[in-house]
Amino acid sequence: MATYLVTGVAGFIGSSIAHELLRQGHNVRGVDNFITGKKENIAEFAGRLDFLEMDICDLAGMQRVCRGVDYVFHEAALASVPRSVKDPISSNDSNVTGTLNILVAARDAGVKRVVYAASSSAYGDTPTLPKREDMLPNPISPYAVSKLAGEHYMASFYRVYGLETVSLRYFNVFGPRQAADSPYSGVLAKFITLMLEGRQATIFGDGEQSRDFTYIDNVVQANLRACGAPAAAVAGRMFNIALGTRFTLNQTFAALKKIIGYNGNAAYGPEREGDVKHSQADITEARRQFGFDPKVSFEEGLDKTVAWYRTQMTQAEPATVR
Repeated sequence: MATYLVTGVAGFIGSSIAHELLRQGHNVRGVDNFITGKKENIAEFAGRLDFLEMDICDLAGMQRVCRGVDYVFHEAALASVPRSVKDPISSNDSNVTGTLNILVAARDAGVKRVVYAASSSAYGDTPTLPKREDMLPNPISPYAVSKLAGEHYMASFYRVYGLETVSLRYFNVFGPRQAADSPYSGVLAKFITLMLEGRQATIFGDGEQSRDFTYIDNVVQANLRACGAPAAAVAGRMFNIALGTRFTLNQTFAALKKIIGYNGNAAYGPEREGDVKHSQADITEARRQFGFDPKVSFEEGLDKTVAWYRTQMTQAEPATVR
């Protein structure tokens, strides 16, 4: 039986990958420093997870953690454009130095493959849609630069050291376990929680910016398939992971209004620095090379996500004293 390491295991995507690996009966080790990760994300399976509280910027720690590991899913990052604009140094430390540490530790421990959470922000605001892997990157924000640097390190370690690596460029992932209580949270998590509470959500810009929103189950599937694909098809390469569709924020808000039964309207604020206008992926290569087949549509994903947040909020309500 293989042993998997998930970095950022208490985060939204990391915990989802770990949950599926454990469900399939694998041995899973996880690390997180809880800067953005949450203990409740791993509470459900804490007894089956070999967990260590640790920062990926600790090289010696990463070298210890990687011993005996077959595969690494590297999900740990400071994943926020606004945060990187405000504090580019911490984003660089976590997303570049931390990633390099993971690669060095994995190489030294004889890990078979590292699958890396790359970002569609690397494409920047180029007008061509959909985005293809052969397009030149054009990162705008410090976050995008840091994630692109991680991609280059991944490819370099395959070419120079023979460590198999795969980079997956995620496009606006959403779903259960995504944090909604931070200034840097995903837009859908914030919209849903505010609307369920009957509060007004804010759209930055005119709302006509569009995104290729991708439900978490599709992303988990992509990671597992990329991890198991033949090296000749994927090693040292980067792939788009998305649905291949796009919806504007105005369309998304309208869809959520219908699902939630919300009667209010959105507020509009100024555009955020570093944000791109439109994003949509071509997922042909991921389909061709490792059989990526997103099963959950945008609309179904919204239904599932709203249902999860509604359940969480109901459970959090204090009991009524009679």
